[in-house]
Amino acid sequence: MHTNNLSNQKTINSIVDAPSQGQGRLTVVGAGPGDVELITLKAIKTLENANVVLYDALVNEDLLKYAQNAELIFVGKRKGCYAYQQEQINELIVSRAKSAGHVVRLKGGDPFVFGRGSEEMEYAASHGLEVAMVPGISSSLSVPAYQNIPVTKRGSSESFWVITGTTKEHKLSADVALAAKSSATVVILMGMSKLPQIVELFKEEGKSNMPIAIIQNGTRKNEKIGIATMSTIVDVVEKEKLSNPAIIIIGEVVRHREALLKAKNQYSNENATRLNEVDSE
Repeated sequence: MHTNNLSNQKTINSIVDAPSQGQGRLTVVGAGPGDVELITLKAIKTLENANVVLYDALVNEDLLKYAQNAELIFVGKRKGCYAYQQEQINELIVSRAKSAGHVVRLKGGDPFVFGRGSEEMEYAASHGLEVAMVPGISSSLSVPAYQNIPVTKRGSSESFWVITGTTKEHKLSADVALAAKSSATVVILMGMSKLPQIVELFKEEGKSNMPIAIIQNGTRKNEKIGIATMSTIVDVVEKEKLSNPAIIIIGEVVRHREALLKAKNQYSNENATRLNEVDSE
C-alpha cells in the first residue's frame, strides 16, 4: 500500500494556513491534557484560522483566546449532562462548515485516544468536507509524567496498556482483565466509576500490593493525586475525595515517583547543609 506523506502534510498545512474556501473544512485538534502551555504550535495556528470552534468540557477554556475570529460553541458533557448528543455534534460540524467555512473540533488530550475524532472526520468527509487532524499531547502519558511517573522504566515495565474504563455499553472493558495478568503498566481513562471492579481484577491475580496512582485534573492548577496499593486505594480515594476527570495508573513504575522525590529532597538537604557550612566559615 502506497501512502503519500508529503501530500498529506500539504493538505494539513493548507487547512491551517489558508482562509476557508469551497465546500467547508473540519480540523480535529488536540488541546493537550489541561495545562494551556501543553498545546502544539500547529494547534494554535489552526485555532487562529478557525471560523467556528466546537470544544469539549476537558478543554482549558483559556485556549479559546487563540480563536479570536471564531464562533465558540460548547458541545461537551458536564456532570453527566450533554450539551449535544454525538449525532447532533456531527450534524453541527457539517452545517457550520458549509455555512461558515473552517470548523475546528477542539478536544482534550489527543483526539485519536478515546476522543471520537476519527468518527467525526469520517462523518464530515462523507458529507463532502475537507478534513485534517492536528495531534495533541495525550493525557495518558503526560499526566503521569507531570507527577514523575513514567509509563515505562527499564527493570520495571517493558510496555504499557492504555484502556478505556467504560465502553460504549457502559461496562468495564474486558481488556482490563487481560492487562491485569501482564507485567505492563496499565493506564485507565474514564475508569473511576469502575474502580472497585478494577481493584478486584488485580487482587484476583495476586496483586493486592501492586502500586496504583489516581490523578484528578492532571496538569491543571487544581490537580489532586492519591498514591496507594490495590488493597488501600478505595479508602484513599474516599479520604482525598478523588473523582472524575481522573486517570488511573497501575504498575511498579508508580514507585518511581516516591524514589525520585526522596532523591530530590536528599539532594536539597545536602545542598542546604553545604551552603550552611560555607556560610559558617
